[in-house]
Amino acid sequence: MPETFDLIVRGGEVANHAGRGPADVGVRDGRFAAIGDLSHASAGEVFDATGLTVLPGVIDTQVHFREPGLEWKEDLETGSRSAVLGGVVAVFEMPNTEPTTTDPEAMADKLARAANRMHCDHAFYVGGTHENAHLLGDLERLPGCCGVKVFMGASTGTLLVQDDEGVEQVLRHVNRRATFHSEDEYLLAERRALARTGDWTSHEEVRDASAAISSTQRLLRLARKLGKRIHVLHVTTADEIEILAAAKDVATVEITPQHLTLTGPEAYERLKGYAQMNPPIRGAAHQAGLWKGIQQGVADVLGSDHAPHTAEEKARPYPASPSGMPGVQTLVPVMLTHVAEGRLTLERFIDLTSQGAQRVFGAAGKGRLALGYDADLTIVDLKALRTIRHADMASRVGWTPFDGMQAKGWPMATIVRGQVVMRDGEVVAPSLGQPVRFMETLGG
Repeated sequence: MPETFDLIVRGGEVANHAGRGPADVGVRDGRFAAIGDLSHASAGEVFDATGLTVLPGVIDTQVHFREPGLEWKEDLETGSRSAVLGGVVAVFEMPNTEPTTTDPEAMADKLARAANRMHCDHAFYVGGTHENAHLLGDLERLPGCCGVKVFMGASTGTLLVQDDEGVEQVLRHVNRRATFHSEDEYLLAERRALARTGDWTSHEEVRDASAAISSTQRLLRLARKLGKRIHVLHVTTADEIEILAAAKDVATVEITPQHLTLTGPEAYERLKGYAQMNPPIRGAAHQAGLWKGIQQGVADVLGSDHAPHTAEEKARPYPASPSGMPGVQTLVPVMLTHVAEGRLTLERFIDLTSQGAQRVFGAAGKGRLALGYDADLTIVDLKALRTIRHADMASRVGWTPFDGMQAKGWPMATIVRGQVVMRDGEVVAPSLGQPVRFMETLGG
């Protein structure tokens, strides 16, 4: 009797721990059940991947989907639609909503809102504050929680722990890896007067490299003092890459596609408010340092920091314009373009977008195209030439900083736990997302 599967992905090039080569992938009960020659097997559904490359499912570990409270910018449905159209199988969503995600009720509310609405798997950060620091050891163990997020520098929202004493209290009470927006609020406050009205090039001066470097040095000192693990989000400076390379025992590192692709001042002159995010897009020397961090293995994950604001909000003259840009739908094509142009290998892309997320956050059963893992796949056409356009963005705000960019490499299908959710630019199996589980909290 031939083997039978629920789904066979047939005829593609598989890229995983074994390297790259032709193979079929068999899925049973939502998990990988066979990898190899399945030409004699049968399945309830067969996906023809001829000419395509089959990757472990891409996980985006930093998105802001704005629900509850800011749904005119984005919500869990539109954000997750953007994700699966971009080849992303799971997202970790940030706590700076209204109300903030800082207690069990807010976490339960987000999970309830996600149920039967989100198209990809999902987890939510709980925000660390001065007020709830003593409760974080319990909050980080809530179902659906990917960890604690702390803002050391003010950004969108009201969450802020700028002082060393506050950060130390957070670290004392967490047991999982804590995640940080690392900018020194005291230095930011001193430099706000440098903002020039209507001149977005001054954003990089207001939030200069020293604010990021100082904050990360402070954070590392506290992490070592307390023996705690930290994850530094959206690193933007060459200096921090060198500092963090000497701290891999306690620290992991995220870099965004935006900081690897856009450079100041050109991006501010061309895109104006669309180029504004925190920490800022910096100059070519810092970007070169980030690429060194990619090439030398200092970076652990790529996160999009998908943080949409409306075009009308972005058109306000700086500094009245808000910081943040959409990115979950463009992460894969932008980074595959870098692969095509030789800046990183496909294997390193996989390491940063699936295996890295599993290592840093301990996602249970995800991040690997291997037997027994969740059957999450991002299927791409590495030769496809497509133009990224505002009009194709599913985000509620309807724009992208990469409008007009010709990408080489495009997501053709998104498979989540064995279900073909997106195919050829259409969501074909909606609302199937489930909460991600984590190894450190499987027992509740």
